[in-house]
Amino acid sequence: MDSLSLILETFAPIDGRRILDIGCGSGVLAKALSAQGARVTGIDPGEAAIRDAGRCAPTARFERASAEALPFSDGSFDGAVMLNALHHVPEPGAALAEAARVVGPNHLVVVVEPLAEGSFFAALRPIEDETAIRAAAQAAIAAAVASGALACLRDVTFERHETFADLGAFLGRVTAVDPAREDAIAADPEGIRAAFEAAAARVEGGYSLTQPLRAHVLVAAR
Repeated sequence: MDSLSLILETFAPIDGRRILDIGCGSGVLAKALSAQGARVTGIDPGEAAIRDAGRCAPTARFERASAEALPFSDGSFDGAVMLNALHHVPEPGAALAEAARVVGPNHLVVVVEPLAEGSFFAALRPIEDETAIRAAAQAAIAAAVASGALACLRDVTFERHETFADLGAFLGRVTAVDPAREDAIAADPEGIRAAFEAAAARVEGGYSLTQPLRAHVLVAAR
């Protein structure tokens, strides 16, 4: 299983569906969903991300906005996706409430989040320790379900495997997500190298890192 397969399966048939990509980043998911016929709108708080997303997925629509205050009316979409994004939101509970609002009753919200475990997490941790924010994202999902605002239809954990030619390729990957990480890398290059080499498995073509992901398929309450 992978994230895209899960999302396509959840919204099948996805052709023509209005999908909101919350925290769209550079537009990779929006491009993939648009290629399957979805009518995708992406939001991200970053100006550079919105610019890059527009180039990556020219048939989708993008707006700069925060997940906690979506600029859309109630029930504007057939579904919403938050892929590796909820833990970056300062108020994850508010973001889930907004996602439920804009899809409306009986529509689905897919949330895929990295867990604070796995070799990828171990290699990233000296650069940015996301233990607390990843836990907060899981707690927000649990709270939304407990409150009745969202119901959980599916809860599944699977692994993402990535291969990097060398440390430089890994650092390029994690700084593309957040350029501010470059300061931490510059502050402790040897410690970061040691953590990467301790966590990564040697494979043909370089180094392999594994990140467990937890996916929730949620439905907005009536």
